[in-house]
Amino acid sequence: MFKFVMLGTFVAILLASGFLAMKKTKTIGDFFLGGRNIGPWLSAFAFGTTYFSAVIFVGYAGKIGWSFGIAGLWVGIGNALVGSLLAWKLLAKPTREMTEKLGAMTMPEFLQARYDSHSLKIYAALVIFVFMVPYSASVFMGLSYVFEQVFQINYNFVLVAITVITAIYLLMGGYRAVAITDFIQGMVMIFGVCILIYYVFGHPAVGGFAQVLPKLAQIDSGLASFFPTGHNGVALFSVVLLTSLGTWGLPQMAQKFYAIKDKEKIKAATVISTLFCIIIGLGAYGVGAVSHLYFAELPMDPATGKATVDLLVPQILEIALPEFAAVIILLLVLAASMSTLSSLVLISSSSITIDLVKGYLRPQMQKKNELLLMRSFCLLFIMLSAVLALLKPAIILTLMALSWGTVAGVFLGPYLWGLFWKGTTKMGAWSGALVGLIFSLGFSWFHHFDAGYVPIGGALAMLLSLAVVPAVSLVTERFSQEHLLKVFVEQPETR
Repeated sequence: MFKFVMLGTFVAILLASGFLAMKKTKTIGDFFLGGRNIGPWLSAFAFGTTYFSAVIFVGYAGKIGWSFGIAGLWVGIGNALVGSLLAWKLLAKPTREMTEKLGAMTMPEFLQARYDSHSLKIYAALVIFVFMVPYSASVFMGLSYVFEQVFQINYNFVLVAITVITAIYLLMGGYRAVAITDFIQGMVMIFGVCILIYYVFGHPAVGGFAQVLPKLAQIDSGLASFFPTGHNGVALFSVVLLTSLGTWGLPQMAQKFYAIKDKEKIKAATVISTLFCIIIGLGAYGVGAVSHLYFAELPMDPATGKATVDLLVPQILEIALPEFAAVIILLLVLAASMSTLSSLVLISSSSITIDLVKGYLRPQMQKKNELLLMRSFCLLFIMLSAVLALLKPAIILTLMALSWGTVAGVFLGPYLWGLFWKGTTKMGAWSGALVGLIFSLGFSWFHHFDAGYVPIGGALAMLLSLAVVPAVSLVTERFSQEHLLKVFVEQPETR
């Protein structure tokens, strides 16, 4: 009974936040960016809770821990220092200033205005919508696995319930509701991770922090090493790069920079977000690192009859945690997932509503119709993601890594170079965006979408995008002085 009371209370808070935010959501700008009036605490927690979802705690933590042991902690460290600290320090201020000057609310709108290219905007919008669906589906899957394991509730029933809850609270309040609930969800996540570490590491299977390395070394010396070599080293570095630098090119992360109240709030948001990511990242991957101490072999999925890493963490929770602690962890995973889902849905629906329909098909659409259309596409995206999750394609890690790597590969080069280098050309941006897409998909297809190679393909796609944009820009026509004056806050350099 206790766990259902706690769960009901949490859901009630989500719905109440959506209802309260709905009163202040009058325009599509309010719905998508909260009127660009979100403070540092809410912005920082929105960034952190969007970063970490059920996929991190279920798919990634289990897979990385099982594959690399204690070295998997490097992923959490990279997420905090590169994915959060450097991202806020380097990107937040110029992104906030340039998007406000250009009047851009979305990544496709930014790329259109920065590179004076309507076709690039359409391409970007389609990439976002297509690849965010499997990303969102992976979050639905991870959350449903945990619910099924802890509550013993059927996977499909859980999935439908989560779909309905997400749709109701997001459609009512938009980004403002997301930002408010993200703060609450973030506090739940911090408290939950502390409890998770206490029980998982205190269980007899582990025997405390001091016993982790000796026990892992008895199983396999490589699991107790912080610096894996050979293919394992390349694979781990690719995951760190993909999940850390990759966030710089993800539209749902950049959105947090658009929406912060003003540039003076960025410093505080940087500190808060980084501390949050350190706690959550090290906690999640720390639990995954001791998975070999709980299992001699991978657990079997009763639905498919196949061994899967996706059940490692859910079954560790069942073994190590008492009921009240398991409920709190369940709320942790639910909080992380609902935040990520909300951001993905907003970004994806905006790619159709703002970037395509309002941008080209019906530019004179009335404000109330804009908001209705945005909500309609939010609902459509949620339904598509839920349907895909019901099919249980591949494993969660592969599904998320492919989406994450492809989207980051498309946007990272054009976004970063567009912010900082006035010499970036339209052809340079197009080249980076195309190479990122083609290489990520091509590499993964060549390796039969193997979970060990998909993150490598995504990481390489990001690096290629970053390299191709300046290379092509150096040999193609640059923008006029007039265009650069419209884009950059400071005076452009003379040619």
